[in-house]
Amino acid sequence: MSAIGIDLGTTNSCVAVYRNERIEIIANDQGSRVTPSWVSFTDTERLIGATAKEEASMNHENTLFHIKRLIGRKFNDPSVQHDMKHWSFKVVDVGGQPKIQVTFKEETKLFRPEEISAMILTELKEVAEVYIGTQISDAVITVPAYFNDAQRTATRDAGRIAGLNVLRMINEPTAAAIAYGLEVKIEKKRNVLIFDLGGGTFDVTIVAIENQVFDVKATGGDTHLGGGDFDNRMLEHFIKEFNTKHKVDITKNNRAVSRLKFACEPAKKKLSVSTHATVQVDGLYNGLDFKSNITRAKFEELNADFFDGTISVVENVIADAKMKKDEIDDIVLAGGSTRIPKIRSLLTDFFNGKEISRNINPDEAVAYGAAVLAENIRTGKDKTQERFKLQDVIPFSIGTCVRGTDMCVIIPRNTKIPTKEMSVFSTFSDNQTSARFEVFEGENSKVKDNHLLGSFLLTGISPKPAGEANILSVFGIDGSGVLKVVALDLASGNANDITITNDERRLAEKEIDDMIAAAETMKVGDNTAKEKYNAINKLEELVYKVNQLVESDSATISPREKKGLLAKSKEVFDFAKSNESADIKSIRQKTSELEAYFNKVREYSEYLKSPEGILKILADESKTGYLPATDFS
Repeated sequence: MSAIGIDLGTTNSCVAVYRNERIEIIANDQGSRVTPSWVSFTDTERLIGATAKEEASMNHENTLFHIKRLIGRKFNDPSVQHDMKHWSFKVVDVGGQPKIQVTFKEETKLFRPEEISAMILTELKEVAEVYIGTQISDAVITVPAYFNDAQRTATRDAGRIAGLNVLRMINEPTAAAIAYGLEVKIEKKRNVLIFDLGGGTFDVTIVAIENQVFDVKATGGDTHLGGGDFDNRMLEHFIKEFNTKHKVDITKNNRAVSRLKFACEPAKKKLSVSTHATVQVDGLYNGLDFKSNITRAKFEELNADFFDGTISVVENVIADAKMKKDEIDDIVLAGGSTRIPKIRSLLTDFFNGKEISRNINPDEAVAYGAAVLAENIRTGKDKTQERFKLQDVIPFSIGTCVRGTDMCVIIPRNTKIPTKEMSVFSTFSDNQTSARFEVFEGENSKVKDNHLLGSFLLTGISPKPAGEANILSVFGIDGSGVLKVVALDLASGNANDITITNDERRLAEKEIDDMIAAAETMKVGDNTAKEKYNAINKLEELVYKVNQLVESDSATISPREKKGLLAKSKEVFDFAKSNESADIKSIRQKTSELEAYFNKVREYSEYLKSPEGILKILADESKTGYLPATDFS
């Protein structure tokens, strides 16, 4: 059974598989190799991908996008609150967790971000299954390098809801590095900088590649920066322009804002190949049309701080790797937003004119690398294992709490894994017999500003004066990123530990089971909707054939036959159009009736082309009593 690699993107997603000694990027049912990460709910069905995106302008409240920015976050997270101002769909607070509220089949529904992500993953999984011809359960899913533990755990949960066994999650720029290294076939050591700027996240990673060994030196980034932010800046610019011109405020009208935002994305893309673009929305607000031009220079001005900020991240990652910029041999781009000319010129200028590599497709590189790793893990055979060896790093510092408030870093960020670090702590009070160990990840000096991974209580500490009882802590991370923390009282030998495998932050088993069941129910509904559309499509094709026959075969079809056939055709067509709630059985029955009528008339029209045929018709009449509409006079 094959294993697939999935790039679950903020804006677009991509799936790939290793087959026939090469990586194959899998196109969806519309022939595109990338699938928009959009989900839309209507009165009759659920849409995923390009069809969902097309719903945005008319069904903005129930069309979801950029859900990756919600996954693994709390409702009160500042980034969530910021994004909600730019979303036309509703996000509500349920016990501190963000849930998306939509109207689906005239019912109000609440979904967790993991569920929506699972819908996109399911779509990619099914596309791959059709392409390969077998069921798929194993996958490697990519995540931004700067995703924290909660975000990674939520992504893994999404995979499980989608029916996937997540073999491993790999950082997106690392996956792109694998794609680049294998495609270019690097043998002599080269330091490669992966600049990964997508629709909603930004990562920079430096990888030393030599003879298919991928040694990650440092990584950094921003999980809240990408093409969506550039669109929002353009949107704010046009809103201000429209409001100033017409003395109105359209920000209170979600539909108007949504339609204008939807028009900004293609304009942004055009500015990558042209120096100007036009944004036009008919009847934007109160019957007022909107049309405006934007130049590439203006677009760059609106996003200057974002663009400059990407170079600051590059500088920091180079410093973390203990390198100088002239030690970078190759610059590789991943993510659709790297097509922006200003991004490329800033990078080229920073590296003193160094040419940017164009060896890999920025939209497909991440899925490519994930598929190679998936096959590497799935088979474990020497033939595949020799393809590459990956040496990764941790993106965040790991530590514990001291003096009640301060973060004590035990394993610094960008430390290679596997790793193990030890530290000795002393008790804070006289005769202290227990101590709570809390494990955090993050770069802030205060633990309250970092992310709590887990905690445990060490008991049985030998009672001694404050500062005299010594406790040894051991922090270990294995090659899969599993963290284990052990605390040992050196005097008594008592110990306790916690293993953080991402399970501590996962959804409860019942929650996941309920979501899997809901996904299966929704899938049945999707299949029913598809069958109904196929039935309606077959009916409409038949109506077209009937009308075409009447027009083209006037010589052998009498006026009475024409009239009868067109009347039956109209009856069936009107039934389909005026009975949207009709079930599939009724639609198929009406189609069969028209098909039988159509075939009978066509049969008689063929007989009328020869004397023998006319005699057969008369013979049939004597047996069946059927009186044809044909005029023999």
